[in-house]
Amino acid sequence: MRRESSAKREEVFTKRLDRGIKVRTDDIYALMGWREIMYLIGPRIIPLIIIVLLMPLVYPNMYLIRTVELAVVYALLSISWEFLSEYVGLVSLGHAYIIGVGAYLAAALNVYYGIPIFITIPVATVGGAAIVALSFLPCLPLRGIYFAIVTLAYPLLFARILEASGEAFLGGTLGLYGVEGFPNEWVAYYLLIIVFIISILGLRRLLSSDFGLIFIAIRDNDLAVEASGLNMTKYKTYGVFLASLPACFAGAYMAHLYLSANLGNLALDFSIVPIIAAVLGGMGMTPLVGSAVGAFIITPVLEFFRALGHLRMVVYSFFLVALIVIRSEGIVNYLWRKYHQFYKEVRI
Repeated sequence: MRRESSAKREEVFTKRLDRGIKVRTDDIYALMGWREIMYLIGPRIIPLIIIVLLMPLVYPNMYLIRTVELAVVYALLSISWEFLSEYVGLVSLGHAYIIGVGAYLAAALNVYYGIPIFITIPVATVGGAAIVALSFLPCLPLRGIYFAIVTLAYPLLFARILEASGEAFLGGTLGLYGVEGFPNEWVAYYLLIIVFIISILGLRRLLSSDFGLIFIAIRDNDLAVEASGLNMTKYKTYGVFLASLPACFAGAYMAHLYLSANLGNLALDFSIVPIIAAVLGGMGMTPLVGSAVGAFIITPVLEFFRALGHLRMVVYSFFLVALIVIRSEGIVNYLWRKYHQFYKEVRI
């Protein structure tokens, strides 16, 4: 672009703000000042500090804190779903089963055996993920829509078993009550936040490792992976286990937060909302971040329409259809792309 003046002739070019930063940080991780550092980490860190970490201290409203906790629970489910579906290639429609396993395992350990809360949560997280991986093992050879349909049956099957067994098995339809709660609200809140941060950073780091590249290769061409001599079923089992960890923690956390585990932990919401959050936030361009942000957006909307009861499913469907039609790439991907397209004028 050129402009001419009566006093003198000058040339004005447009220059991408992030081009030099991107070239230096992609390979050699070299920055040249606080301005560039803030350009890179500002969009990542500042919203987290303001919204998640400081909100209870600035505005200690219990209903608002509970809403943020629910949003973080959905965020854990969303990053779990995106990791399994987008990067392992196993589309799940039954994440309610995973969170239900975590909730019932933590509640059973605490109610039946008297194990304290800070042991039941990690045991239910790891043990629940192992149970989910083993129960999904017969279905791992399935691909695409066939695996998705089978996973949808898991929470329904679990719920029907509980209903048919009566109180003899995990409390039946009544569920397990009298679960030990957290020592105080601050421990409950910041434990959830710390695990959320560790989960999203850990899974993102895993995706950039050699181990994570195997998952992506399975997603792209599982036949080529199998032809290369790798045990595809074993790595899919690893993928299900890793993806189930944050979801099982969310279930164990909810059991101790609400002092019970019941059929509500197997509700369809826990299977549908993570998908909506992932679509809303966007997948691919910013791994796992879009899903987490989508959960923080959709949760207040769902709370606003809580009075509608089961009609909230209409809200879910409306959001899902509208976002796919209007902004299929997702809000975070759109904003991220626009953020890195800022230009400035350079006059010569």
